[in-house]
Amino acid sequence: MSVVSEHATVQQIADAPPAIRLPAPTGVQLMSRFPPRAVASSWPATEAGRSGVMSRVLAAPFALEHSGSQQPRRLGVLAVVNWLQTQPGNTWQDRWIASGAEGHRDWWELVGSAAVGRAAPANKPPPLLNPGLMVLICADVIRPSLEWLLASPNARRGLGPEMARTRDPVAFAELARLSQIDAVGPQAGQQALTRIAVIMAAKGGLVGDLRVGDAVELLEVAARVCPKGEGNARSPLFYQLLQAHGGWGPDAPAAIQVFSGRGQPSCEQLIDRYHIACRPMRDVLVDYLRERQASADFSSLQRFAYLLGKLFWADLEAHQPGIDSLKLPRDVAAAWKKRVMTKTMTTTSPDGGQQTRVSTRLDGRSVMSAVRSFYLDIAEWADDDPARWGPWAVRCPVSASDVSHKKDRAQRKSRMDQRTRERLPVLPALTAWVQDERTKTAAVLHTASATAPGALFTAAGVSLRRAVMKTTTTGRIWAVDPQGGKRRDLTFEEHRGFWTWAVVEVLRHTGIRIEELGELSHHALIQYRLPATGELVPLLQITPSKTDSERLCQGPLGTAQSRS
Repeated sequence: MSVVSEHATVQQIADAPPAIRLPAPTGVQLMSRFPPRAVASSWPATEAGRSGVMSRVLAAPFALEHSGSQQPRRLGVLAVVNWLQTQPGNTWQDRWIASGAEGHRDWWELVGSAAVGRAAPANKPPPLLNPGLMVLICADVIRPSLEWLLASPNARRGLGPEMARTRDPVAFAELARLSQIDAVGPQAGQQALTRIAVIMAAKGGLVGDLRVGDAVELLEVAARVCPKGEGNARSPLFYQLLQAHGGWGPDAPAAIQVFSGRGQPSCEQLIDRYHIACRPMRDVLVDYLRERQASADFSSLQRFAYLLGKLFWADLEAHQPGIDSLKLPRDVAAAWKKRVMTKTMTTTSPDGGQQTRVSTRLDGRSVMSAVRSFYLDIAEWADDDPARWGPWAVRCPVSASDVSHKKDRAQRKSRMDQRTRERLPVLPALTAWVQDERTKTAAVLHTASATAPGALFTAAGVSLRRAVMKTTTTGRIWAVDPQGGKRRDLTFEEHRGFWTWAVVEVLRHTGIRIEELGELSHHALIQYRLPATGELVPLLQITPSKTDSERLCQGPLGTAQSRS
């Protein structure tokens, strides 16, 4: 009985249909699954009266223990509260919005105008107002928008530590510990904590109340508001800390970057990029891509769409309006093949004019190869599915000789040889320069090593002073230009000078490629002793790469030998 059951189970598994791999969700789909929290219009803390707000923000945990530090903060809170009371609204949030501060980065100018009847000095915020506003934000009395907080560096200065101290100290301590484990650096870690505090200031709640959509919304606003020069404005580190902190569940994406992706375009979208007018032809191209999709990666599929959709059919429609058949007249096919072998480039001259230049398309044969495959595939598929592909199976306008790459390979070899001939006359100058740099940097380092820190020395025609370092740097020697120049790492200069010379010498004596040079190690140096004379012959072993053959280079100036 058990054997029968086991056989039935195996048979069921064998007969089961293959598992369908669903496509990854796009950024739009993820945003619908993880929306941000809505901005509340009112909440208990902002509905409190003046006395309730003042008694709360002037007590622990918002009050500072040191009386000398607490007194300026108290005056700042009073100034902001008195200013907000002059604004219309039923809650403190309504008054904040009615004040118009959201539209001003230098919001303190509005406070100065209301307090003394004139504008405050530009770019000089009063020392009391920013701390006072920050206390009201941390106490959840007002909630500025994300846009305003990210665009106002003065307003969010110190917001992270203050939010950690007053609203959710346990969670922020855990986030700080996680940032230290990741070894991201104190500055990047603090900026990530400030981003988390900004979300809490704008949306309210504790760290555990933050949602995936809140983090995505913050990055979108930062990309729109923060200047491009602000290095960590768009850093996703804060998302990684919140993800590691837990609470979002297993369905939350591990990286925030997936929200920015819109997913891979479909075959229809790939073809529709080129605005093909003939609908039946557009459908044929879409079906062709769908047939090739199973055996090609997305990059190849995208290239098929470009070659067939843009360089082939869209080009034909541009020069032959109304064309609707793959059966091309000889003159139309010849004109297209001539066009596809060239490309037109439009550049802007220094005087602002437009210049058009026609040059040879280096991959023109590849375009014709793709079109020839397109015709031959349709002809083959027409035998299996004549109803779908039969009407489109016609004579291919691209012959086998048109896609022969023999002449292209010869032309490519000619261009390579021409570049070599152009650069060969300057090779002696290059070798002399790298040799001179190697000698000079070695001489400067040797002289500096024998010089006491702080003393002057002259080597290779330059006068330098050996730098006095506060801490000992193992294996590093530094020097400073006595004329006020920047400090120089002489050890690194000698290292760079030697290896630049070594790279140039190896390349010019062996003729190997740069990727082969990157694979060289001490294991590549071998030796062979001649049986007759006992002479020792040094050999350099080049591992198989582009030519798929191993090579041995004899001596520093010997010829390369190959063996398969």
